[in-house]
Amino acid sequence: MGIDGKALVLGGGGVTGVAWEIGLLRGLAERGVDLTDAGLFVGTSAGSSVAAQVLSGVPLEDLYEAQLAGASAEIAARMGFGDLLKFVVAGLWPGDPARGRAWLGRLALRARTVPEAERRAVIERRIGDSGWPATRLLITAVEAVSGKEHCFDAAGGVPLVDAVAASCAVPLVWPPVTIGGVRYIDGGIRSIANADLAAGCRQVVVLAPMTRSVRRSGRPAAQLAALGPRVRGVVVSPDAAARAAIGGNPLDPARRRPAAEAGRAQAAVEEDRLRAVWAN
Repeated sequence: MGIDGKALVLGGGGVTGVAWEIGLLRGLAERGVDLTDAGLFVGTSAGSSVAAQVLSGVPLEDLYEAQLAGASAEIAARMGFGDLLKFVVAGLWPGDPARGRAWLGRLALRARTVPEAERRAVIERRIGDSGWPATRLLITAVEAVSGKEHCFDAAGGVPLVDAVAASCAVPLVWPPVTIGGVRYIDGGIRSIANADLAAGCRQVVVLAPMTRSVRRSGRPAAQLAALGPRVRGVVVSPDAAARAAIGGNPLDPARRRPAAEAGRAQAAVEEDRLRAVWAN
């Protein structure tokens, strides 16, 4: 990817994050700001799902309407306070961050969750099975045992559904995903958006349903700033109305519709600054 490329970075945020990102993309496209013409997509967790759907060829308006549908094949879940505390401990682990991720990964391997095949089927219904797109797509995950970060792409030979399932495997909530004998957990454990993977692009937009990170280096704004002064970039996160629409549980499929509608409405607020970044 040359320095003149455009990158769309889609961060993690649960099933409501999927809906908000799709709603925002839909609203922006209606206003003539088409972020889907990026030459590079970076997808993390929910964002990997959005990237796969957007690049599948299904029109944005159809993806948006699917978020409004009452019935959903998604599995409802909630992360308890104790689980959230474990995420904080992993993030604060001294020394090599991979050690904290590995500790959390080992807990994820022992956690009681739905079967791996059942969760994979949910992801396949969500994104379809059209395979890797022609547009460059990077999907992040973390090896559960070692804590090592991993990036899937079309050249790796891994089915797109498996890569997305791995990136969406929230530890302690969903089962780690097995690929080539290796178990993977959510790419958001390394960084909620992994915006640093857009290095080399001149224009970078980060859609981040969540922005908090125990380590400052993992926050989208810090990663974007670290790309250097030559980069035109912006981070968009849910505004007050969108946060209210999303509610307190990003894993609640019942909040898909309000989250999508809030994302579409927020596009009117974000239009000008995104147009300024994205214009050639």
